[in-house]
Amino acid sequence: MSVNKADLTAGRPKLIPYGGYYSSVIPDTEPLLTESGPGTPLGDYMRRFWQPVCLSEELTDTPRYVELFGEELVAFRDLSGNVGVLHAHCCHRGASLEYGLVKEQGIMCCYHGWVFDVDGKCLEVPAAKGEEAEGEKFAAGVWQPAYKAFERSGLVFAYMGPPEEEPAFPEWEDGFTVADGDELVAFSNYQDCNWLQVQDNSADQYHHIPLHTTAVVPGHEQSTTFGEAGAAPYLVRPDLQFYPVNEGRSMAWTSSRRIDDGKIFIRINQQMLPDISFHSYLFETGEARKVFSRLHMIRWTVPVNDTASKMIGWRVIGPGIDPRGIGVALKHLIGFETIDFLDGQVSRRRPELQKYWDAKAGSDGERVPFPVPQPDHRSRESYKDAQWAPGDYEAIISQRPIAVHSLENPMKADGGVYMFRKLLRDALSGDNPNASASAFNEWFKKDPTPSVYCQGNILMIPGAKNLPDEVARRRDIADKIIALNTESLDSGLKGADRVAFINEKYAELEKSYD
Repeated sequence: MSVNKADLTAGRPKLIPYGGYYSSVIPDTEPLLTESGPGTPLGDYMRRFWQPVCLSEELTDTPRYVELFGEELVAFRDLSGNVGVLHAHCCHRGASLEYGLVKEQGIMCCYHGWVFDVDGKCLEVPAAKGEEAEGEKFAAGVWQPAYKAFERSGLVFAYMGPPEEEPAFPEWEDGFTVADGDELVAFSNYQDCNWLQVQDNSADQYHHIPLHTTAVVPGHEQSTTFGEAGAAPYLVRPDLQFYPVNEGRSMAWTSSRRIDDGKIFIRINQQMLPDISFHSYLFETGEARKVFSRLHMIRWTVPVNDTASKMIGWRVIGPGIDPRGIGVALKHLIGFETIDFLDGQVSRRRPELQKYWDAKAGSDGERVPFPVPQPDHRSRESYKDAQWAPGDYEAIISQRPIAVHSLENPMKADGGVYMFRKLLRDALSGDNPNASASAFNEWFKKDPTPSVYCQGNILMIPGAKNLPDEVARRRDIADKIIALNTESLDSGLKGADRVAFINEKYAELEKSYD
């Protein structure tokens, strides 16, 4: 029997019972936004920004093999403290420098003893006795491909674009300048899927309730990251609004929940091209008025290759951002292949983390214990546990190694996902010149400490008389908060001046709804 290919709708289902046959052909992915290897539009764009490579703690007495943007690299810190990021394969005969010897200056290939500095310069080509001058002359004409790198608060950053176009490194005022007593704690979490679906998840605030406070198997619920399990404002699906800001270079979005008749929680997160996101306080309870609580997490989503990526960045911990002290209590769980705020973020499950949240939630019964962490998320025990109570990691990687955008059926709450993709398309196509790498660099030159919209607020604004009016009120508040923040940034306000401006304007906003 021959098959009429026209009947196979490239994944778009016919609206008939049992119509799976007509959806068996899966359409192509979207290469422009998902392929980041050398020579691709996305890869070339992202390479022109400083990108985190690995944790500082990964640079020990041996080199660290790293893959980024489909390139095989080796990162190391020589004995003088200089950080290098080189192409992994030695330019002599291709042996990997991951087996090299870290030296006082540079790294020596294990195979034939060639030595390279952090900038790629060949420092030594071993030569037979009497031929040293010839070896020195040969070495002077050899360079190992290298990228400029430096360390910052536990992260190693590299610039992988044209060296003559090296951009400034933006010292984000609202994140890198933490409150007194607070600190940046670095983490790096591997994700077994394309970078974009990990980045998409940052703008998908709607998933918090079904994914983080429910479970496929009753009795295996995870405690919500936001407040205590069962706290009123967090079991209410948020009202989400999305705003392109910074001349189309980024997107801010508000997540609004009514806490009670007198208080409303307005949370603002932000995604900045090409791959950074800013997250406000994660453990809010909504008990008291709070204005302009700043960043709690700064994260890059860096492509490893087209079917793998890293969530790598900083958690901000300390009394300034986290008066409940949760981050400090779980600081030891922030790092390599682990994060503190919720299990199911990475492939390895952490029983200690779940026990902590159980205790915070006042769990009475004995929960079925999580197994000892396994290196493979598909190992029998951890796979079963992931099926009982899946987390972001399971949901994201299950969208296929590269998500197929043409099969999606978006709703209003997905607006942020599609807005960010559009910002990225416009940057890659040149439709928005303000989002080009050179325009970003000009911005950072003019403002080396750019500010962000990201924040958390509990405002004393009463609820409306009915649900339609309440929805309209939440959106009106969100619009005004974004407008006030834009005004503060356009006015060039920084630090204490911006805090004072926001406090004054938010107090006026509260009074306007009395």
